[in-house]
Amino acid sequence: MALVQLIHIAHARSGDKGDTSNIGLIARESKFYPILVREVTAERVKAHFEELCHGTVERYEIPNLEALNFLLNESLDGGGTMSLRSDPQGKTYSTALLRMEVQVPDDLL
Repeated sequence: MALVQLIHIAHARSGDKGDTSNIGLIARESKFYPILVREVTAERVKAHFEELCHGTVERYEIPNLEALNFLLNESLDGGGTMSLRSDPQGKTYSTALLRMEVQVPDDLL
């Protein structure tokens, strides 16, 4: 097993809906989707964003797209029209998630 950042096995997009950040995480290859499902849990994402996300994290599996979708509730300090954060709409949250490290079998790399 190797410890690798998600950026090596997935790509991501993010945005906002009010005070909720929405992150889509998509496997770069089919062989990586089961790893995403196993390793990138709502609990791990919550811990990864512990300083920014003050609400719950919800995870949705989208197997036909080999993707996961995460909703980070209460993570944008009120949202785009209220927040004084430099990223009130969560556009950089996908890049931050791609820094998370996961275990990947050596034979898949």
